[in-house]
Amino acid sequence: MEKFNYKKSADILALSASITEFTYKKHCHEEYALGVTLRGIQQYNLDGSFQLSHKNGVMLFNPEQSHDGSSYDRAELDYVMLYIKPALLLEILGKKELRFSSPIVYNANLARCIITLSHAIQNGKEELLCSELLLTLVDLISNTNIDTAYRKNNEFVKKAKEMMFDNIENVLKLDDLSQEFDMSKYQFIREFKHHTGISPYQFFLNCKVEHAKQSIEKNKDIYSAVAECGFVDLTHLNRHFKSVFGITAFEYKSQLN
Repeated sequence: MEKFNYKKSADILALSASITEFTYKKHCHEEYALGVTLRGIQQYNLDGSFQLSHKNGVMLFNPEQSHDGSSYDRAELDYVMLYIKPALLLEILGKKELRFSSPIVYNANLARCIITLSHAIQNGKEELLCSELLLTLVDLISNTNIDTAYRKNNEFVKKAKEMMFDNIENVLKLDDLSQEFDMSKYQFIREFKHHTGISPYQFFLNCKVEHAKQSIEKNKDIYSAVAECGFVDLTHLNRHFKSVFGITAFEYKSQLN
């Protein structure tokens, strides 16, 4: 049986999941994502590179890295993930930007820190404790050779993303985007996917889902999220929400209450 449990504390979103048949569609997150495989093997394509995370594997995702995901050979898979906003890491690290260079590492101390913080959030521990555990985790990351200096986004990609962010409630107008860069729409699609590993449509749809998630967290109103983010109806939102987060928007709202 597929299980996805989301809890939030100290501006960190924690996921505890058990899956067998479920498959994530290609997507990306605005946050850093740090996870540990507890049982089974998780397989995914990250920026076009195939990855396998075995038991105790620590999975490290940079913001906006495109990936999919599923259980290897449909065997039972248990794992935890932490989603941490870039601004929060910047605050803790004193404005030092972070970029993971290794997608999977096997580091017992790092895995233990992630699991401890995840369990604290899932069990509703005090926010002060969660904040202290986060600081311990980030200090460990900053003193472990798993990151490289941050590489700034290609200016083309940066501007294209900004245009999409600014029109999140509308339908993606590929002609407007391609004209802005003096390209045909096919050139634009090819160039964007080359730099990001995800198509403009997939990225834009993912942005809408991510903003819907943030709206639900803020307003506790799924219908408001439908309207704000330009989905046709709740069914439309739920279908895409589940492909990214494993549960519907309504189920996500219920878990946050």
